[in-house]
Amino acid sequence: MSKRKVKDSHLPVGECITQLQTILRERLCHQQLPTQLEGVEAQHKHLLELLKRTAVQGESNSVLIVGPRGSGKTMLLKCVLRDLLEEQEAQKNVLQVHLNGLLQTDDRIALKEITRQLHLENVVGDKVFGSFAENLAFLLEALKKGDRSNSRPVLFVLDEFDLFAHHKNQTLLYNLFDVSQSAQAPIAVVGLSCRLDVLELLEKRVKSRFSHRQIHLLSNLSFTQYLERIRTQLSLPDDFPDARFAQEWNNSVESLCEDKLVEEVLQRHFNSSKDFRSMHRLLMLCLSHVSVVNPAIKPADLVEASRMCLSDAKANTLHGLSILELCLIIAMKHLNDVYEGEPFNLQMVHNEFKKFLQRKSNSMYNFDRPVIMKAFEHLQQLELIRAVDGSAAKTQREYQLMRLMLDHSQIVEALQKYPQCPTDVKQWAMSAFG
Repeated sequence: MSKRKVKDSHLPVGECITQLQTILRERLCHQQLPTQLEGVEAQHKHLLELLKRTAVQGESNSVLIVGPRGSGKTMLLKCVLRDLLEEQEAQKNVLQVHLNGLLQTDDRIALKEITRQLHLENVVGDKVFGSFAENLAFLLEALKKGDRSNSRPVLFVLDEFDLFAHHKNQTLLYNLFDVSQSAQAPIAVVGLSCRLDVLELLEKRVKSRFSHRQIHLLSNLSFTQYLERIRTQLSLPDDFPDARFAQEWNNSVESLCEDKLVEEVLQRHFNSSKDFRSMHRLLMLCLSHVSVVNPAIKPADLVEASRMCLSDAKANTLHGLSILELCLIIAMKHLNDVYEGEPFNLQMVHNEFKKFLQRKSNSMYNFDRPVIMKAFEHLQQLELIRAVDGSAAKTQREYQLMRLMLDHSQIVEALQKYPQCPTDVKQWAMSAFG
């Protein structure tokens, strides 16, 4: 009798929800490397062979991994490094140096970081070097264990590779490619970039030393695969403590993915971005709605999460503007309609605003000119308007040409959601030409 009770017992709903949240949040936030990469098997094989030749045979190489953000460049590299380090010889020999263009903003900082990651601070000590090349050569020399064949191979990973091309004289890139080409020491240089024209940024002397190997990652994910990925990301594993709860949850995920409204929302997300990071962000927002009261993700939760993900930041900024600033935006919108997108200045906006005031019997919106100028400047600070490139710096502020950085739909949406917006202002905005 007691055995049957133990077999049939299940955890309280609160406990199940806590465990569910833990498992899924860990899955969505701490993205673990997949055991098998899908869709990029050829690129994985190519990169692994390339790095293996450096790690095992001491052959120098350079390669660029190019693809849009979120296409899986870093994941591909991490999977290759994981597979590479499974080999005993590579694990024993290979040294890794990871640099990022956003952090190492010049060659001096990059060199310090290389020294730190190779644990050569004590070797360098207080030595003074004549040039960057000398310093790098000394670092690589310090890693030698005798003849060249016994030098320890070093793998340089340059994230945001295009930013390194903006360094003065591209010294770091020149020296790394020079070492890899001249076989002074076995090194592999792997660059990651989201710019397809990254080679055009390189100087002639740097480009001539680069091997011109490029691995392109372009997402060819279909919507069916995208839906399947969402299903697997939200499903609970078989070893979940409460099998009955897990079964109910997985069934609710199945029915959610088959819902027509949900499919429309996900199709919109898929069309705007195929990358998994934005998908995980959407699923995390859905997951935050799950509680004891609401133990499953409903279509309404997904629609709300989608609205938050796709919300327009500029339209949201308009909700916090004063009535005067909103009136100036509407005046600019009318000027845009009349002059077909030509730039305007404060004087023109003020004249348009005065036309609106002349039609009103009350003087509720009568503001002094300095107040209007201050409001105009605030709009510029919020980047809702922008000065036209090349407009003369010596021009008086009220005559400086500007462009409106909002479109018609954003203004209309903001007016509808603006708290207690006066009716006459709304009517003025909706009228064809003010």
